[in-house]
Amino acid sequence: MATDPAELINRAKAWLAEDPDPETRGELAKLIEAEDADELAARFAGTLQFGTAGLRGELGAGPMRMNRSVVIRAAAGLAAYLKAQGEGSGLVVIGYDARHKSADFARDTAAVMVGAGLRAALLPRPLPTPVLAFAIRHLGAVAGVEVTASHNPPRDNGYKVYLGDGSQIVPPADAGIAAEIAAVGPLDGVPRPEAGWETLDEAVLTAYLERTDAVLTPGSPRDTRVVYTPMHGVGRDTLVAAFARAGFPAPVVVAEQAEPDPDFPTVAFPNPEEPGAMDLAFATARAAGTDIDIVIANDPDADRCAVAVPAPGTPEGWRMLRGDEVGALLAAHLVRKRASGTFASTIVSSQLLSRIAAASALPYEETLTGFKWLARVDGLRYAFEEALGYCVDPEGVRDKDGITAALLITELAAELKQAGRTLTDLLDDLAREFGLHATDQLSVRVEDLSLIADAMRRLREQPPTVLAGLAVSRADDLTQGTETLPPTDGLRYYLAGSPEAGIESARVVVRPSGTEPKLKCYLEVVVPVSSPEALPEARTTATAALAAVKRDVSAAAGIDA
Repeated sequence: MATDPAELINRAKAWLAEDPDPETRGELAKLIEAEDADELAARFAGTLQFGTAGLRGELGAGPMRMNRSVVIRAAAGLAAYLKAQGEGSGLVVIGYDARHKSADFARDTAAVMVGAGLRAALLPRPLPTPVLAFAIRHLGAVAGVEVTASHNPPRDNGYKVYLGDGSQIVPPADAGIAAEIAAVGPLDGVPRPEAGWETLDEAVLTAYLERTDAVLTPGSPRDTRVVYTPMHGVGRDTLVAAFARAGFPAPVVVAEQAEPDPDFPTVAFPNPEEPGAMDLAFATARAAGTDIDIVIANDPDADRCAVAVPAPGTPEGWRMLRGDEVGALLAAHLVRKRASGTFASTIVSSQLLSRIAAASALPYEETLTGFKWLARVDGLRYAFEEALGYCVDPEGVRDKDGITAALLITELAAELKQAGRTLTDLLDDLAREFGLHATDQLSVRVEDLSLIADAMRRLREQPPTVLAGLAVSRADDLTQGTETLPPTDGLRYYLAGSPEAGIESARVVVRPSGTEPKLKCYLEVVVPVSSPEALPEARTTATAALAAVKRDVSAAAGIDA
């Protein structure tokens, strides 16, 4: 794309002429008047790319930002794609969160769909993403759109696309939709009627809530006491309603984060995994007293679920469980409930799930990252990924669902409580049975995306042969794909064990994030546990090994840990 100042200004003026949003028009007019070449280049030297994550980016004027013009084009491209697939009279369901512009983007999408001859239905208000994923199949839609940027910073928004099977798009659908978006002409040629779509009533939410009951065992204990935060997002009302239906005590909601707020004022990043994000939840739990059993958090669109357990002797008094730990706990719970079907996780998630499945003679599959892949596993019964995503009812929601995951972990905590045990006790059991699977992550956020490409190139040109004193026994460049995985930009290293160091094996996966400007390195060390008394030493060994692997991967990639 051109970066000549005069041409940039011409492109900006052409964009301004058809921008339907007074807010972004005013913003862009000021940039043009100031002849701000750097800022115009940032917005006009390219276009926001549509891919398997749909669209996600910073709000603002121009083709490199999320705005109504970009969304109208995306909706027109999706409509053209659906018509080309023979779905020209089908229903498209549209959901949205409480971020800035989400409601506007949802209404624009509905208008474009109706203008293209499709039917459109908006969810009744900002609701969790899993409600939209459920509604697609429940209503027999041919596609669905969720306007959300999930746990991204407040300045971002996004556009997630599902097809009629209720799963997020994967290749080649993403390329097909992107091609149709690129073919959209001037915006005044995209019909956008003022009415004609349906706004759904509460029946769709009621149907979703009725489905959440299916994840629990009739008659199971329900006396878990929970502190809950929706992280300024849209999860509260739906989760509280689901808990009430199930017969759990009403959660103690973190007051400061209870209401939807697109500015997320109490957190640096509205992601339970980020440092400090859970501080208010832990403070609420401490204030509520010793009868609180677990702390639960959803991310802002409530498709992820974080869990914390009591940690006496620590400053916070609570410990966040890793997604891999919650994933293993839910798997063990489902095995005890005699679940049948395939268990699945991703290449960056703990390998513990494969061992749990094998011990129960259950099929197991590994996929690329993202529920767009996990949801497509044949015969899927349960799936999780380390980034706090869990699918515990694939017949209801073929995506991660932070509401049903919260119900299931709360049921497990209640059953353990009745037996005088805790989630931590069950994790100890799993470590003794299958080995301690300790995981960690090196995540580097960058301003300059070229740093990520440089790190990946460095690792390919000078691949490590030893990490943390463990020999690299196998290295996979995932751009080539495997017998079971399509190509992706990633590197995977299997490390040989060391009996002298007390390590059975280790694994490292390095990949660029698909939704944020981050390089992510996923680390796992497996330490055998010979007896209950050996657990503390095993944890010490695993912690030291993970720190050493992290240090050596950082050095090999040339990035600061």
